[in-house]
Amino acid sequence: MSNLYNSLAAVYEAMYKTFINYDEEFDLYKQMLVKYNCRSLVEIGCGTGNLASRFNADGFNYTGLDISEDMLAIATQNNPGCTFLQAGMQHFILPKEADAAIITGRTISYLLSNKEVMESMASINKNLKQGGILCFDFIDANKFIPQVKKQSIIHKALVGDKKFMRESFWTVNLNTGWGFDWLSVFYEEKEDGSRVKIGEDNSTIRAFTKDETILFLKLAGFEIKEIFCRVTYAFDTYVVVAEKIREL
Repeated sequence: MSNLYNSLAAVYEAMYKTFINYDEEFDLYKQMLVKYNCRSLVEIGCGTGNLASRFNADGFNYTGLDISEDMLAIATQNNPGCTFLQAGMQHFILPKEADAAIITGRTISYLLSNKEVMESMASINKNLKQGGILCFDFIDANKFIPQVKKQSIIHKALVGDKKFMRESFWTVNLNTGWGFDWLSVFYEEKEDGSRVKIGEDNSTIRAFTKDETILFLKLAGFEIKEIFCRVTYAFDTYVVVAEKIREL
């Protein structure tokens, strides 16, 4: 489990709000859910619940799922009217089958092996109604992996009266797929210009090709309805919409 989603959960909450437009994220996934007549959904990897209140306010029957206790504590505090469950995407059981499952923020990237991907898609299949919809985004390996270089990437965020900085380093790691190691060092910047290190996170992330994603879904009982490119922060991304056509 990435340190970013545990001891650094509060920093995640503060920084990611500065460069993810959650209104745009909500509009994208809402558009897909409405198009395919979905009213109940599970958001897998819901994190601190930044989309939860939006779905709840719009009348969707929303459940948020995340493996991190720290992230869910923030999500529950910020969204008292929403339902949250602590579980990993590879093994979870909803009280009732949902119309749709969404995985936002390229969260599928944390599934490093083919086995983990297939276990997760099988688990999602079992928690969706027949004809249910799975919608997620993934990093385009063809575009991103060849561009990875050993360089420092700086991101700064102002949250209230506090200044944060994240310095990230990417290096290719092909041990289990089209992956890369992502080291991030987090600092709080003081008024005198000094920096205080508040933590670091070292994760291995997986990108995917379009063809292998289609194959994963086919083997897991899904049929592609839509797949399209989307410009997002940091990475070239695909968005996939697939329909459950058979039980596993």
